[in-house]
Order: sequence, then structure tokens, then C-alpha cells
Amino acid sequence: MTETTPGSRLPRNVWVLTLVSFLTDVSSEMVSNLLPIFLAGVLGARTGVIGLIEGVAETTASLLKVISGELSDRLGRRKPLVVLGYAVSTAAKPFLYLASSWGWVLGVRFADRAGKGLRTAPRDALMADSVSLPRRGLAFGVQRAGDTAGAVVGIGFALILLLTRPGGADLDRPLFQTIVLWSLLPAGAAVIALVLGARERGTGTPRGPGPRWTPAGLDRPFRFYLVIITLFTLGNSSDAFLILRARAAGLSVPGVLGMMLTFNLVYAVLSGPAGALSDRLGRRRLLTAGWGVYAFVYLGFAWMRAPWQAWLLMAVYGVYYALTEGIGRAFVADLVPAEARGTAYGVYHAAIGLAALPASLMAGILWQGIGAWPGLGPAAPFFVGGGLALAAAILLVRLPEAV
Repeated sequence: MTETTPGSRLPRNVWVLTLVSFLTDVSSEMVSNLLPIFLAGVLGARTGVIGLIEGVAETTASLLKVISGELSDRLGRRKPLVVLGYAVSTAAKPFLYLASSWGWVLGVRFADRAGKGLRTAPRDALMADSVSLPRRGLAFGVQRAGDTAGAVVGIGFALILLLTRPGGADLDRPLFQTIVLWSLLPAGAAVIALVLGARERGTGTPRGPGPRWTPAGLDRPFRFYLVIITLFTLGNSSDAFLILRARAAGLSVPGVLGMMLTFNLVYAVLSGPAGALSDRLGRRRLLTAGWGVYAFVYLGFAWMRAPWQAWLLMAVYGVYYALTEGIGRAFVADLVPAEARGTAYGVYHAAIGLAALPASLMAGILWQGIGAWPGLGPAAPFFVGGGLALAAAILLVRLPEAV
């Protein structure tokens, strides 16, 4: 079932998929952090339009994750869908070079997120298929570490291009186009590495047609976990609100970039060790601890008064990500049989993606209000997020044992 590279504790596919995630995030983070600035400052798009673009993109990805995961189970193969997903996202990127209106950007983001929706659930299932249970947490932790290391490199490279630009660091169309062109290199390399390096490790047995791509078709512990993760996600608004809160506390724009680099470094360094620790102590304990850290961070942002507090809290936020992102995905594989993993990952990612939309909407309304209601202020969404995280952690402790 698994295949190990000589001298390595982990199978070949884990390292290949980690490399692919690293290269893809180098490419994505070079552009994604500048895209809202490009839309607003260069193309003149209003914030409502930017919200529409991101909402359509994430909803598309969420729905396709269900379909692609279930399809990979039916086919008994994962790699073709993973390759297709990465290829679609890579093929969409060059069109940002031509973007002259927000409609262009909407189309590119739609195609890019469609690619993400196609690949994510089959990729996670391929990871789970490729590694044995005692190393599953380590494998997913390593993959998340590679992904986050790519984010650090991508943000850093974009920052260098901005700071070394003659005439200042303001973003204009030519500079954005230059960054888009640079981003194509790691994106193309990721697809090549996937095609040449990854090996099919699916169940090998097509499951056949049947209405299985719903939570009702999966085991009860997984359905219970799905309810808990949805509750948690309803309080997990976009990280953009953390940045806005830091800016409101007086953190400068370079300070925000430094804060995000610190967050990603902490996340990257701790993901692998945290995954390995979950193999020894159990996934549920680490997830519960991670949600506790999340509650601490969000309550800290609610009470925050100084810029240095935002930087420190964001570093701790990296600990939360390390304790939950890869481990949460490994936990899904613990809760379902191998032949249903694609479906389970699809439903899991879709639930998170769909719950994230009302979470961010609720956070914005709590902060600034709606209509004549002025809202409850910038601390309100963080109190709600922290409270829901604590409630989800309590429920997770009561989750029935599955493995």
C-alpha cells in the first residue's frame, strides 16, 4: 500500500505532494496578497466587488471538493483529478497578466479556485492512501509545513520585487504583470513534479454509482466531527479581519507584512513536529489544544491595545495552525474507511468552505453593523470566534472513539 523512498521515514508520495504544495504556494502567495490592492488601487474596484469575487471563488472551490472527492472514490484513482486540478489553476494564472477590469479577475479567480476544488480532496485522499496510520499525522504535518514554507518564500519574493522597484514600492499595472510572470515558473514546475513524481495509491477498486457524496453516507463519528468543525468554522472568520484589527491598533503596512511572515514561519516550523506528536498522543488531543490556542488568540485580539500585541498574538496563531490544519485532515482519514476517503475529504472541505462565508459576513456585521445599526465594535467578532472555538473544543472531547 505504501512505498518508502530509501533513507526516508515517509513514502515517496508524501515528499512529492509536499514539493508540489511548496511550489504552488510560492506562486499563489506572490500574487494573492497583492490582488486586493491591484483590484482597488489599479482597477478601481469597490470593496463590495472584491467581496463578490472572493465569495464566488471560495464557493466554487467548496462545491467542487465534494464532487471531486466522491468521483475519486468511484474511480478508485486519485492522481488524474489531482493533476487536472493543479493544471487548471496553472493555466488560469497567465490571464491575470491581461486583466484590465475586475471581470477578468473574477474569471481567473473562478478558474483558479475550480482547480483547487478539483484537486484538494483527491490529493488529501492520495496522501492518506500512501501512508500507514502510525505516520499519518507526521505526513500531513510535513505537507502543511511545505505548503506554508512556500507561502513564506512567495511573500518574501514579492516583497523584494516591491522594495527594489525604482521609484518606490507602490503597486501599478506593470509591476503586477511582472510579478504574475514570475509566479508562472513555480506553478508550472509544480505540475511537472506532480506528473513525473507522484504515483497512484488509490483503492484500485471503482466503487460504482450511488448517492454517497453526502454526510449521511459516512460513519457516525465522522458526521459528528463534521458538525463540530462546522460550529468552529462559524466563528473562524477570514484572517483579513486579524490584519484589519492589527492596522486599527496602529501596526504599519510593513509591520503587517512582517507579522504575516512571522505567522507563516511559526506555522511551517511546527507543522511537522505537531503532526508527529499527534501520531503518539492522538489527533483529538492536539485538535482540542489547537482550538484552545485559537480561543486564546481571538480573545487576545478582542482586548488588544498595542501593535506589538498583534504581532505576538499572530505568532501564537501560527501554533494554532500547526496544531490543527494537517492534523485535522489526518483525523478525517482516521474516521472513515479507505474506499470513502475521497468523499469524506470532499464533504469536510466543503463544510469548512461554506461555513466560512457566513462566518466572515457575521464578523463584518458585528464589527461595523448594517443599515442604521452601527455594530458592536472591532472586538465583537473576536469574542464570538473565541466562544465558538471553546464550545467546539468541548464537543470534540465527547466525540466517540473511531480508531
